[in-house]
Amino acid sequence: MKILAISGSARRNSTNTSMLRAVSAVAPDEIEIAVFDGVRSLPVFSPDLEGESLPQAVRDFIALIARSDGVIIASPEYVRSIPGGLKNAIDWLVSGDEIVHKPIALLHASHRGDDMLAGLRTVLATITDRFASDIFLRLPLMKLEPAEVLRTVETAENRSRVRAYLQAFSAYCAAGGETA
Repeated sequence: MKILAISGSARRNSTNTSMLRAVSAVAPDEIEIAVFDGVRSLPVFSPDLEGESLPQAVRDFIALIARSDGVIIASPEYVRSIPGGLKNAIDWLVSGDEIVHKPIALLHASHRGDDMLAGLRTVLATITDRFASDIFLRLPLMKLEPAEVLRTVETAENRSRVRAYLQAFSAYCAAGGETA
């Protein structure tokens, strides 16, 4: 199972990116997770740049989506909303077919952010018919440094929660969208 984990943060030492890397490190062997932390490298969406004019960074991002069996998104909340970089990345996907039937689940690194999550759930349910709204994991990692995030995810309790989450999402991806 190949999962693309997208960080909605543009920060270099992002808690969300660190969490996704830590989740990748504790994933079961049968689940391969590639972390995409490049929302900051995508140009601002414009329909004028679609088709033959599609920027290479966007082509590469879309290819990552196409090669994955499913997508996990982890994002901070900015002013009670979806960060602009993540929304921009999603905007680049809406004209193509790569995301329409792609399983997507959310992972969250904070006890806060419910307004952003509600908005993101609405957007994701709009762009794919395979948004797994009931497969969700929240880990209390806010304000931790990357090494602390890894140590926290590696604890027995959190490792177990992460693996159960990944296995549920993997089963969802393999089942063609039905809850396994």
